[in-house]
Parts: sequence; C-alpha cells; structure tokens
Amino acid sequence: MSKTDHPVTPAVRFLRQHKIEFVPHLYPYEERGGTAHSAHCLNVDEHVVVKTIVLQNEAKKGLIVLMHGDKQISTRKLGRLLGMKHIEPADPQQANKWTGYLVGGTSPFGCKTTLPVYMERSIAALDKIYINGGKRGFLVEISPIALNALAAEAVDVAAD
Repeated sequence: MSKTDHPVTPAVRFLRQHKIEFVPHLYPYEERGGTAHSAHCLNVDEHVVVKTIVLQNEAKKGLIVLMHGDKQISTRKLGRLLGMKHIEPADPQQANKWTGYLVGGTSPFGCKTTLPVYMERSIAALDKIYINGGKRGFLVEISPIALNALAAEAVDVAAD
C-alpha cells in the first residue's frame, strides 16, 4: 500500500514502530455521527468499532477508556474500580492537549502524553476491531492483541 492511501498520523507511526499490522479505512466524517456512522460507512457491526474516550478524575488527571461503539461507560463503576471519587469526560481542549488529537479523531496510539489506558474486557475476545487512526474519518482495523502495546488494563465498566 502506498503512503498516499491514508493519512500518516502519530497513531500510524506508533503502529509501524511497534510492527503492528493494520488495515486503514477512510470514511466521510460526520459531526456527531459517532460509531454508528462509521460502522454504517464501513458496513461492520457497531460493536467492533471501538471508541477512545478521554476522561479525567477529580484531580484533573487524564485517562483513556476503550469501549465498544454500541456501549456506554459507567463512570460510577470505573471510579469505584480505580478508587476515584469523580470521573467525567475531559474537556475537548484538555483532551487535545493530552493526546494531540481532535475529538472525533482521537486514537489511543501515539498520544502526546502517556495516559493510563483501560479497555472493556470483552474487546479482547473479538477477532478484529476498528479503532481511530488519529484523524476524523480514519479508522484502522487491527487485532485486539495490538492493544497490548498500550499496556491497556482490562476492566468491566460498560453501563448496564
């Protein structure tokens, strides 16, 4: 595949550096379209599209949670699990400062700041996942095993 077929983002550089195989997928980005839109464009189940959510705790420390596209994060469960009183989505400007990515184009790979990464445990059971490649309208298809490069901790924090 030539270099002009997809953007070369910090996430792509991270994947290449760690010798992680990936298949790039471009789609027309839609503001507030979320994983439902990208799954529809790629003709895949929304469950295998993994969203990267940047959160912050009461001390304004950042963390990343990887969640199935068709699920929501229970910040209450996450807070209890991590021993934190309050967890909320990070402000988009703060998320950009930590990751270097815009909301809608946030990848867990190649972030400016190393943040702790937590992934919903059931993601590991999938054959392949589609996760943001560091740009709006750009997903990479990878094996969930690739998330080992992030030292992601498996958790059960999906909302019931």
